[in-house]
Amino acid sequence: MNPEERLDDLEEALEEQLEGLEEKLDGFAAERCSRSRERGELTLVVPRENLLDVMGMLRTNKNIGMEVCVDVCGVDYSTYGESEWVTNEAANSGFGRGVEQDERPELDPENRFAVVYHLLSMTHNTRLRVKTYLDASNPIVDSVSEIWNGVDWFEREAFDLFGIMFNGHPDLRRILTDYGFIGHPFRKDFPLIGQVEMRYDAEQGRVIYEPVSSVEPRTLVPRVIRDDLRYEEGWKPEEPEAESEAEEAK
Repeated sequence: MNPEERLDDLEEALEEQLEGLEEKLDGFAAERCSRSRERGELTLVVPRENLLDVMGMLRTNKNIGMEVCVDVCGVDYSTYGESEWVTNEAANSGFGRGVEQDERPELDPENRFAVVYHLLSMTHNTRLRVKTYLDASNPIVDSVSEIWNGVDWFEREAFDLFGIMFNGHPDLRRILTDYGFIGHPFRKDFPLIGQVEMRYDAEQGRVIYEPVSSVEPRTLVPRVIRDDLRYEEGWKPEEPEAESEAEEAK
């Protein structure tokens, strides 16, 4: 069975099982769980209030059997579709320069954040991406650590970097940043210069933290590879000019 046929079977099983959940659970509507299929991958979007029920079904149903949760990550969609990197099309040399935006695009408070789960079925050799959206003011979703062991560390990372809370997590605390770190560095509104800077203080004999000395935001400069005429079809280097007869005589 080729990968497309396996995805067909997975999509058919998903539709059947979601309709079954609709009959069992009060207030659950299968139509609120949308599916998309692109580039040989299947994505299922689930409302956050139904996440645990759907995830439990994906783990235990024999026709789906997602035994492994490969990864859990957070996403901040606050600047989705926007870009700070604007290059000068008229320039013929040098690097493109990033620009600073004085006005940020208006946020979608209902769907600013998302938690994305990457699931794997070793039995059926299929993969499934599950996504649930969270609002900006209260980014909380139920933890799936009781369904898949080991997911608690992934959820701690999403909490640390994005500030997403996982209800029912056994030990939700930072995992990558330092003790006392302020903010969540993967949020799009987190300043690139950070909140504090550290230095070694010789008098105190230790590293100390201070507010950043530079208050102006910085924008990184991406290196842009521009089109080069040497790679155009039919291009040849210029031939050196023929030496004059006088120089040949010498």
